[in-house]
Amino acid sequence: MANDSTRRIGLSLGADICWPRCYEDIMAALDPTVVVDGERIGFDLDRVRIEPFGLADPTPYDLVIDRLTHWFSNTREWIKKAVILDDVYVFNNPWSVQSMEKQTTYCAMMRLGLNIPDTIMIPKKEYEDTADLEPTLERYADLFDLEAVGASLGYPMFMKPYDGGGWRGVSKIDDADALKEAYDSSGQFLMHLQKGVIPYDNFVRCVGIGPQTRVIEYDPGAPLHERYTTTYNHLSDDHMAEVRAITLTINTFFGWDFNSCESLGQNGRWYPIDFANPCPDSQVTSLHRHFPWLVLSKIRWSLFCAATKRPFRRNLDWEPFFEIAATEASYPEKIKAYGELAEAHFDTERFEEFCDKQLAHLEEVAHEYFATDRCKDAVREKVAALYPEHEIEEFTERFWAAIGVWRDEESLGHG
Repeated sequence: MANDSTRRIGLSLGADICWPRCYEDIMAALDPTVVVDGERIGFDLDRVRIEPFGLADPTPYDLVIDRLTHWFSNTREWIKKAVILDDVYVFNNPWSVQSMEKQTTYCAMMRLGLNIPDTIMIPKKEYEDTADLEPTLERYADLFDLEAVGASLGYPMFMKPYDGGGWRGVSKIDDADALKEAYDSSGQFLMHLQKGVIPYDNFVRCVGIGPQTRVIEYDPGAPLHERYTTTYNHLSDDHMAEVRAITLTINTFFGWDFNSCESLGQNGRWYPIDFANPCPDSQVTSLHRHFPWLVLSKIRWSLFCAATKRPFRRNLDWEPFFEIAATEASYPEKIKAYGELAEAHFDTERFEEFCDKQLAHLEEVAHEYFATDRCKDAVREKVAALYPEHEIEEFTERFWAAIGVWRDEESLGHG
């Protein structure tokens, strides 16, 4: 039976290798046709090209999974015009990605009452010379006592760029001498000092894709390929619910479909410390056994959004969250209320029904695919892009074995 319509999904990619290949291969094997309100819908996939575009040119996609907006301006501006003129649904809101950084996200979640560790912004150590710099600094930049600032915050602390990512420029500081050394080395970075939550009981990253979340124990001191540990969804029910609610609240608040939230657990309290990550790592070389979950989550959410013509929210609506924050409700009551707003935003109940009824064979197709030579070739290609030649085979086998663990322990209802 012919489909009534076709939804086109575009993959806007940079250095991505493994996840888009797996996404495309599984979609080809699944060849999904879904029915929404009596309409039979098929899907086409394409990789978005970087090329000149007229502002009035029609956009050929119904949905775009974007991996470039956070750093590549040509694609960012194309996506923004596609949202405005053609109602394209995009992972994630490009204006929010462009304008939000750690500073803003900390302030917003402080307004909501989340346990953000005490944080201080300090002026840059060095500046790019401009015509107005010298008179500005002479008139308004007061000398400050860095040691006194450190003492007011308390040690240990962390210095990190206010807008940074990927652990760039992050320093753990244990005393005044280390603070001075880190500040002297910070150059033109605008830095935060953040009170350390030490010792902590848990360090987790919660990855959110639409209403799907996965809470993974994280080890920041491990090599990159081991920082996401094999321990996941391991917290007690109440802590799992809180971490999920925090993550979905952040994503709803900022218009992000795909983001990760780092939180530290200490004495029963959760401290979100890094959550402006609306383009988190999606590669098998860091996610290992969690990689299949990520690929399948992207497939589910993209098919749901495209098939149902999910409206794209161009403007952010913070007032419902602020209204809850202004009440006399307890912290747990507020977190629950924020989470309910987020679940409603992501239409969780309808999404889960869609997956159960329309994508019932996805797990079976994925179970088979993640054992194929074609999948292993995608893993090897990503490894070859990152590792020296003499380590390619070793790490290919390592990550391939991790995918095998997913098949054995999670796929087809095992986990």
